[in-house]
Amino acid sequence: MNHELLRRDWIAGLEKGLSIIEAFDSVHSRLTASQAGQRCGLTRTAARRHLLTLVHLGYAATDGKLFWLAPRILRLGQAYLESARLPNAVQPYLQRVTAGTGETAYMAVLDHHDTVYIARSGTHRHMNTGYILGSRVQAHVTAAGMMMLSLMEEPALDAWMASVTLRPFTSFSVIDPHELRQRLAIARQQGWYLSEQQLEMNYRGIAVPVYDHKGQVLGAMSVSMPMNHESAESAVKRVLPVLQDTARSMRQLL
Repeated sequence: MNHELLRRDWIAGLEKGLSIIEAFDSVHSRLTASQAGQRCGLTRTAARRHLLTLVHLGYAATDGKLFWLAPRILRLGQAYLESARLPNAVQPYLQRVTAGTGETAYMAVLDHHDTVYIARSGTHRHMNTGYILGSRVQAHVTAAGMMMLSLMEEPALDAWMASVTLRPFTSFSVIDPHELRQRLAIARQQGWYLSEQQLEMNYRGIAVPVYDHKGQVLGAMSVSMPMNHESAESAVKRVLPVLQDTARSMRQLL
């Protein structure tokens, strides 16, 4: 498809409407039209029109000054989880990991700066935050995110590093770009990654890549668990073989 065709088929209004939705996050849960416009590069008038349209459709609510997203917005994410092939296809394999390790297992994909969890098994008996379906976490503080970043081609990784702000979530979070690259090199070389206390104190994650039958990276499968009194070596010995065997089985069918 050439550039001219892309321009001809491009719907700018849809792009702007989606940018308005993405303006809301945990820090900006309620916005005025002016604030939403500033975050999206729109005028106050344009932002207000888009926001009022979302209110009319039930995707947002307002008190006349502030706007916020309404529960109906969850339908958009749920539509992906219910219709996409990958979340449904990996579910039996995640159950296998949970049965073999006693831990919660996750399937994650990379979306720009974030690890997005699209499937899970087990329960959150250990975690006080946990990853629910659709959770987004900065990639550099998750085992799955680091695994996927490590498999990027060098130019793509350079672009990612240049665009992201590496935020610390704990006192152990790696935010030095040089150290991060070193860890990514280790992950790429060994084919798995161990993350400890990067997102939450006293928790570790172990991740392996998931490929399809053509060798394309689909995402990463991981287990998250409390560290307790188990050493890293013991955790890896207990969990990694199950993850690796399951990932190999998945490759046959995905």
